[in-house]
Amino acid sequence: MRTAIVADRVFDGTKNLGRKVVVVVDGLIDAVTDRVPEGVGIVEAPGTTLLPGLIDAHVHTDVSGLRMALQFGVTTELEMQGVNTARDRDHIMQDDALADVRSAGFGLTPPGGHPEELFPKDFNPQRGKGPGGPGARVRVDPIVRAKVTSPQEAVSVVQKLAGAGSDYIKFMVDDGTVEGHPGLPMLDQATLNAGVAEARRLGMTTIAHALTLDATRMSIEAGIDGLAHLFMDRPHTPEIVNAIAQSETFVVACVVLNASMMGITGAALADDPRVSSKLSKEWDETLRSSFNHFPQGRLQDVLNTVRALDEAGVDLLIGTDVSQPLPFLGGLAHGASVHQELQQFVDAGLTPIKALSAATAVTARRFGLTDRGSIEVGQRADLLLVDGDPTSTISDTLNVRDVWRRGTRAEHLVSVNEGLPLS
Repeated sequence: MRTAIVADRVFDGTKNLGRKVVVVVDGLIDAVTDRVPEGVGIVEAPGTTLLPGLIDAHVHTDVSGLRMALQFGVTTELEMQGVNTARDRDHIMQDDALADVRSAGFGLTPPGGHPEELFPKDFNPQRGKGPGGPGARVRVDPIVRAKVTSPQEAVSVVQKLAGAGSDYIKFMVDDGTVEGHPGLPMLDQATLNAGVAEARRLGMTTIAHALTLDATRMSIEAGIDGLAHLFMDRPHTPEIVNAIAQSETFVVACVVLNASMMGITGAALADDPRVSSKLSKEWDETLRSSFNHFPQGRLQDVLNTVRALDEAGVDLLIGTDVSQPLPFLGGLAHGASVHQELQQFVDAGLTPIKALSAATAVTARRFGLTDRGSIEVGQRADLLLVDGDPTSTISDTLNVRDVWRRGTRAEHLVSVNEGLPLS
């Protein structure tokens, strides 16, 4: 079926094109034009803006998380530790009721290293439904447990991750300072260097978990492609901003995660009726909680660093680090927190256009997702339609009116104004 979406504004991933007609055929964008062609179904949407589906560049997810993300217009989640690797996500790839996903598999870390310190001793991450639990899917590729203590082990594990379907390779560079567990085992420079070099030899994008300035320096020295976090232990310096810019490393800022680490909850976001209408009780409780491991941190320092990096020409990406509905992983919720991160970028001094690009075209480019992130002919019809104009008022991204994944409209979106599913 051919469908024409007529919106007052079309944001194509980099700029506002004004009023356009976007024609969708067989899940792809067939035309971006000024007139409605003959013989098409028409979605007439006055007062709206059509955007590429949003991309969350840092999550830990499952089917329920992907379903929730799509309700908020997030059509792709990039998993930074998890099991949704290339040949073990067919059930997701073919289900247009879920956001799409890419995955690092498991990140390289020493035995006892991050993220083991985050979980209570009696915590069961499977909760009866994860890998190996009751009802688990039979995997095509093995799960690679990426525990390493030497350069040789790092090279071997990177090869195993690549062979087992990881889309990119993640390295944990964390001594536990920010999480309240200083002295955690962590990758040394030689091991990190060797793992990054091997991933590069295999043509794979590399990304580092680094929450401190020193860990960021280590990652840059190793030649990392991207940072999965923005350091939060101290204000930025001209030296570190210049080092990131000169290395052409991208940064998934995860400001909302840093805020949560400082004890700042997502209560204000949970109070927004555009959000609360889509939250289960468990997710509402989680969003109203926080990690609260680094209360001495200053959110304004993080926002200042975001602005400095943007002014230095660094590619900034929107990510959240959202995972499961558990209060000790709180302050975050799938999909919803992407919109809060967009607002944080604008609070830091970026224009709404820049922030929107960070959640669409920039992320697609840096992760090699050549079929999405923009509205142009030949791209996947992963689309978000909102009331208002987020290119000038960023919070309008939460005015979700319709979402398409591969040209299929998401069902059961709740209309804040009417309290009924949208047609």
